[in-house]
Amino acid sequence: MAPRLPSDLIAAIATAPGRGGIGVVRLSGPDVQGIIRGIIGRPLKPRFATFARFRDAAGEILDEGIALYFPAPHSFTGEDVLELQGHGGPQVLRLLLERCLELGARLAEPGEFSRRAFLNGKIDLAQAEAIADLIDAQSAAAARSATRTLTGEFSREVHALVDALVRLRMLVEATLDFPEEEIDALGHTDLEGPLMAIQERLNVVQARGRQGALLREGLTVVLIGQPNVGKSSLLNRLAGYEAAIVTDIAGTTRDTVREAIQIEGVPIHVVDTAGLRETTDPVEAQGIARTWAAVAHADVALLLVDATHGVSAREAEIIKKLPDIPLLTVHNKIDLTGEPPHLSADGREIWLSAREGSGIDLLEQRLLELAGWHAAGEGGFMARSRHLAALRQAARHLEQARAHCGQLELMAEELRLAQEALAVITGQFTSDDLLGVIFSQFCIGK
Repeated sequence: MAPRLPSDLIAAIATAPGRGGIGVVRLSGPDVQGIIRGIIGRPLKPRFATFARFRDAAGEILDEGIALYFPAPHSFTGEDVLELQGHGGPQVLRLLLERCLELGARLAEPGEFSRRAFLNGKIDLAQAEAIADLIDAQSAAAARSATRTLTGEFSREVHALVDALVRLRMLVEATLDFPEEEIDALGHTDLEGPLMAIQERLNVVQARGRQGALLREGLTVVLIGQPNVGKSSLLNRLAGYEAAIVTDIAGTTRDTVREAIQIEGVPIHVVDTAGLRETTDPVEAQGIARTWAAVAHADVALLLVDATHGVSAREAEIIKKLPDIPLLTVHNKIDLTGEPPHLSADGREIWLSAREGSGIDLLEQRLLELAGWHAAGEGGFMARSRHLAALRQAARHLEQARAHCGQLELMAEELRLAQEALAVITGQFTSDDLLGVIFSQFCIGK
């Protein structure tokens, strides 16, 4: 069943909380003209910035500023939209919003303006999600990636894949429907070529989506090891300031310390942890328990060891307890051994000095490699986990379709399922429940 189209008038403060030079109250829906009459008292020219005084029910001036009226369907939401741009004080904006509510509007829910834009066909679901991602972007690279998705680049790739699938389905199902008519029977070779072309294009879209997802969600890196191997020093070196206390006393770090950094625009969430060792100190024991909890939620583990003695039996025990995540062994304190910074041939070990900073650039590049980042990441789409899951599902169905090239009924069904998986990305097949989850994460006023 298609999602229900809205039919009421909504209002919200569209600018961020706090004080500012300008504040915006936005409305969308039917009877915007009633708001215009009640607050401004005269008609507004469509899509024209008009200076106006905003008045309350008694005619007293609440504020003055710019009024913008966008009649349907030529607006962001596809409905009549009114924006009242006044001064950015919290109280004056609250009074203006309350006046709109008095005149019949209701307070908008989080993301409801963007949801209406989607329901009215102004944007698709991937573009709607990109609005929130653009607002939340933590780096310039993430903002550019979100902009590419917002302007429809991701959606165009998905639509191109769907169109190619439709053409292939048409050929397969026509052969099934008219086996005796004057339609050339499709052979295995005739089907495999177009199908492989679709798979190759999907692989490219998946790769670009993974790059965008990495920009959005980042990589969680946990620092583990015995006490006094330099975990806190490495955190401080990566962060660029003294985020954690560093002493020569074993067990200084009792709790996890988290710091967010960026490497080439990719968010890296670094977690410093308590040293792993046998202890009777109940406080330190709690810190060690939290260390293992942090490891369970990490994408990459950095096991720090003292370069003066290398991996000991204790570190070997730690390695055995680690979950199935990428592990990089960091031989710290090469300033004491005289070794140059370097990586092992297999990329699983690195030698550096957190105190002096030598080898940190090698570590940063290795972390990007472990994350799957590459130079082409700048061309990524701002994809979410649900997008990647849909792309993986489509890829699985295409692989099954290829395996059934000699059984056209099975192949046709797999192609249909692949098409449906892709259509979920743009919202062609979307439940109300999913929409509720997606748009509830938006800020009010968007």
